Order: sequence, then structure tokens, then C-alpha cells
Amino acid sequence: MLTLHLRANPREVLVGWYATSSELNTFSALIQNFYGQQGEGTWPHPAVHLTVSTVPGEEVDARTYISAPIGVTSERAGDSCLFIPVPYEIKYSDADKSGLEVIAGAKDREDRTAAVVTDIESLERAIEQVLEMINRVSNYVNEVLDEEAPPSSALGQFLMNALSLAPKVDPADIERDFNNHIQDILVVSYLANTIRTQIDLSNRLATAALTLGTGDALAGGAGGEAGGQKRDNQRGDRGGKGRGQNRQQQEQ
Repeated sequence: MLTLHLRANPREVLVGWYATSSELNTFSALIQNFYGQQGEGTWPHPAVHLTVSTVPGEEVDARTYISAPIGVTSERAGDSCLFIPVPYEIKYSDADKSGLEVIAGAKDREDRTAAVVTDIESLERAIEQVLEMINRVSNYVNEVLDEEAPPSSALGQFLMNALSLAPKVDPADIERDFNNHIQDILVVSYLANTIRTQIDLSNRLATAALTLGTGDALAGGAGGEAGGQKRDNQRGDRGGKGRGQNRQQQEQ
């Protein structure tokens, strides 16, 4: 599995392994020593062991460890090590965040399913989340000004840095650009639906042409058979009349 993954992603390197349990035992030490060995392991760097708790009804708890050898006998060196906790940081992209939010939305449904939303619905949700965060910050600032909540210099500095990054643009310009963007999306959607309709119509016309062509061929074959039978009947009538005239001449 690792060989196939590295073949598809040659720039990635092995850093360690993970387990869906927070328990550390001799099996954990055995696997840790296997991934930290020379060759296909992480040597000379220590292997990182990530544990993720998956207990139902509890928060997801993630921890990271590296290992160090301990003074034991050579027979127990393979399944013995000292796990040392190390700090970690979880990073994810916007696409990963959107996917996790869709998956997390299934926890409130009985069938545990989550429908994939459209781009417009995703934009609407993002705007609602931003408005909710703005209201939360506004309420906090008002409470601090009214001396109902204790002030925080770290939070104030964070809010000041966030506001300084906001572009100073006229709201009318933002609304105009947003409406132009929406119009572009609607035009692309209209063109896509038109192309899809044209393709469906072409397929139906081609199917109808094939069906009508087969019916004409069958009708032509039936007409040929009827014409052949009529000719045979005419020949039979002529033959019968000829034989009748010969018999009359012989009798005379």
C-alpha cells in the first residue's frame, strides 16, 4: 500500500502511523519500532505516532508521540519503547473544511445521510456564518464597552488585525461586483442547461430516425411480398385460362 501511494505521490515521505485508539501498549511499541527502522522506515528521524479516539458520544481527541529506546534486554527491544508526547497542529484546506462540514451535517439525521449542496446554497451558508460571527463579535464589544464583560487585550489585538486586513471598498462597489458575479454564474448555468437540452434533443431525433427507418423497411418488405403473391395469382389465372382453351379445342 505504501509503495503504491508513493508511486502516485512521489514527493511525499513516510512520517509515521496512526491508530483509532488512545491506548499505548506493547503492540504500539512493536509497530512504532517497525516504522522507525532503517530501509522503508523513517530513520534517521523518529516515527510519529498519531492516536485518534473514536469513542461514540465523546469529543474527538488527537495526540501525537515520538519514541525513544529504553534499557531492556535485546529480546524485548523490538516491542519496548518510551512514547514521548509532542505538540501538533491540525491544518486543513477550504475544500477539506467544506467536506467535513457536509459529513458532520449527517449526525443530526436519522438515516445518517448528507446531501451535497449547490454552489449557491454553499455561498448562502457561508454568508450566514459570517453574519453570525459579526453579531457575536459586536455583542462582545458592546458588553465590554458597557463593562458587562472583562476586556481581553489579546482578543482586541486579534480583532484589530482582522479589521486591518479588510479592504476599504465602497459598499455600493461590493454590491455591484457581487451582482455581476451572480449574473456570470447564471449565464454559465443557462448555457450549460441549453447545451444539455440540445444534446438530449439530438439523441431523441436520432432515435426517432432509426425507428422510422426500420418501419419503412418492414413496410417495403411486406409490399414486396404482396406484389409477389399478386403476380403469382395472375400467372395462375393465365395458366388456368390457357389449359381451359386447349381442352375446348381438343373436344371440338
